[in-house]
Amino acid sequence: MGDTHVFNRSSPLRGIPLCHLPRTPLAHAVLLGLSVSATALPVAAAIPQDSSAIRESSAAKPAPTELEATQIDAQAPVPNALPPAYAGGQVAYGGRVGLLGNKDVMETPFSTVNYTDTYIADRQARDITEVIAATDPAVFSNGITGTYSENYSIRGFASNINDVSIGGLFGVAPYYRTSPEMYERIEVIKGPSALLNGMPPTGSVGGVINLVPKRAGAEPLTRLTGTYQSDAQFGGHLDVGRRFGSEQQFGVRFNSVYRDGDTRTDHQRVKAELNALALDWRGEQARLSLDLYQADDFIRGQNRGVSLAPGVAVPKPPKPGTLLNPDWGYVESKDKGGILRGEYDLGDQVTAYAAFGASETHYAYNGTLLANVLNEQGDFLTRMGQLKMDLHKHSADVGLRGHFATWGVSHQWSVNATRYADTQKDYGRRHVADYDWITNIHHPVWGPEAPEQWPAVQHVENRLTSYGVADTLGLFDERLQLTLGVRRQEVRTDNFDTDNGARLSRYDESANTPAAAVLFKLTDEVSLYANYIEGLSKGGKAPFDAPNSDEIFPPYKSKQKEVGVKVDLGTFSHTLALYQIERPSAYSDPVTRVYSFGGKQRNRGVEWTFFGAPLDDVRLMGGVAYVSPKLVESDDDEEKGKYATGIPKLQGKLGVEWDTPWIDHLTLTANATSMSKQYLSSDNSQSIPGHTIYGLGARYALDIAGRPVTLRGTVNNVTNKAYWGTPLLASLGLGEGRTVQVSASVDF
Repeated sequence: MGDTHVFNRSSPLRGIPLCHLPRTPLAHAVLLGLSVSATALPVAAAIPQDSSAIRESSAAKPAPTELEATQIDAQAPVPNALPPAYAGGQVAYGGRVGLLGNKDVMETPFSTVNYTDTYIADRQARDITEVIAATDPAVFSNGITGTYSENYSIRGFASNINDVSIGGLFGVAPYYRTSPEMYERIEVIKGPSALLNGMPPTGSVGGVINLVPKRAGAEPLTRLTGTYQSDAQFGGHLDVGRRFGSEQQFGVRFNSVYRDGDTRTDHQRVKAELNALALDWRGEQARLSLDLYQADDFIRGQNRGVSLAPGVAVPKPPKPGTLLNPDWGYVESKDKGGILRGEYDLGDQVTAYAAFGASETHYAYNGTLLANVLNEQGDFLTRMGQLKMDLHKHSADVGLRGHFATWGVSHQWSVNATRYADTQKDYGRRHVADYDWITNIHHPVWGPEAPEQWPAVQHVENRLTSYGVADTLGLFDERLQLTLGVRRQEVRTDNFDTDNGARLSRYDESANTPAAAVLFKLTDEVSLYANYIEGLSKGGKAPFDAPNSDEIFPPYKSKQKEVGVKVDLGTFSHTLALYQIERPSAYSDPVTRVYSFGGKQRNRGVEWTFFGAPLDDVRLMGGVAYVSPKLVESDDDEEKGKYATGIPKLQGKLGVEWDTPWIDHLTLTANATSMSKQYLSSDNSQSIPGHTIYGLGARYALDIAGRPVTLRGTVNNVTNKAYWGTPLLASLGLGEGRTVQVSASVDF
């Protein structure tokens, strides 16, 4: 929230808050990154900042090109407008950096990437993971679909989908899986970020993801998309946007999604529903918005991982599409939430903002909770369990953001306070007696469905309160920027008796988490940066299937040191980063399943990432990342110095788009993801081999009866490779087989 900055790097007004610009046609031109001259303009600088215009531009001419002289209208600039899309339209020039507000990526002293809704739509993404893990080598996804939850890691640390924020506000996004159709941007900040965002509710330290809700653009939008996914899943997406008023001050955006049918996995059916309404009002000094959503995610025959019994070697994976869970099992998550947000300009130099959100989740799971492979032939024992959860969350964020200059030093300062509270009640059975089953991973046969019973098992309440302050000092005409800040975080966790409601235990502690970052712009095209930032994570509780699932652990700190360089070649950008993150480590014993903290994990890594359009008809995204995730301290001497499980040391990713010269508006796409082996056992004696997965696709934009139409088609895992991945609560999971996705979008 607060001030918005000009992102056109060639502009002499770059970096000046928009509230300082006069509300004139020229100011509007600067906002859009346009020149008012009669010369031709690069498409990267000319893309408007509302999503419908971006999509229309990319559909009409997918490749970066030269535009004719542009007539600038007299519409006033939109405060807090999103940074414009970079060359190629797949990512943005910048994004939200927590309490620091929107920042140009070249002036951000952290490693970030900001995906546009154009990229989300072209990926035909079904969840957030399919966006952030597609081409970023710092993000690891195991390739397992149809599970109870999204799961991924960033910089070698598991990052919980529960810690995703909407507009910088934690606790209001869907809890286990998020369909991305209601979002304009998906922004990723890598590394701990307690100062920037406050403490994530469930303690992610590898990175934070922020979702930016869609807003109605200047042009009316009515877009209908039909979708198909193999083997027999069909769906649709309606996206409608309108602005009203003499100055288009009122906006309405509505998104509705429905998908249902059989998937690539045998005996699996997936249904997803989403309805989202976004209202906003823009005044001269004030802005208000209200976002409401309802989501339902249901899977019959969910995928689940399997563990290895002691001494059993890793078996050959079954054929792709094999379901390693009863076909009568199911998982369902129903979410709804809302966010009310407002901001007010207290003059030209200070903006006040406030946001309040609430959400609730009702979750049910019935099926395998624990499975052990008994021999190398693939016989495995399944242990059935059932879990229901009712979760109610409230979140708030208030603050001030401003700027001033003294003695040649500029200051961009921020103060804010955050509060998050939740109440979680769990019901079910860890083990459904008499329904254990032995079958084989290559030819699974399942017993009868277990009857459902839901006794109360846990009642936990959390409250997270924080106060943050930060200042970015600019020297030498903003060439040198120093950011300093600290956040005071208070954590309280209460555990209650499920029978009488009496409080059994309380953890109530507080901690300070400082941060410092420096950025030096060698030129407008090259920035050097370094940062030290701490994260604070709620220790949380042991997983439901652990024998000590009632145990609550105290909060813990993580610390990151990072240096890097960013290079912007105009239409093609690179980031090279070296980092070290240290944090206490949690561990589930593979035999007893007891969950505990007992050491320290240190991840050292290097990342090279790139994005943009190096040629007029070619767009590239990808990179290479190496991480060394070592347990430098452990209660077990055999584990000390070993590598953490479930993380590949080396990943390489590449996404390519090519606008063919022989057919206008036909784009061919290809993707590749390659990773090294991952350890399964804490003593590093067992591992699964690395693998490479390929994807191919095409996109074609045309007019039918005067209506813009975009056709998309992709084939994931083209070779139908069978491979093991490493899911969150088990050792082995079967990666998704060859999957076909097609869609057709038409604007009315």
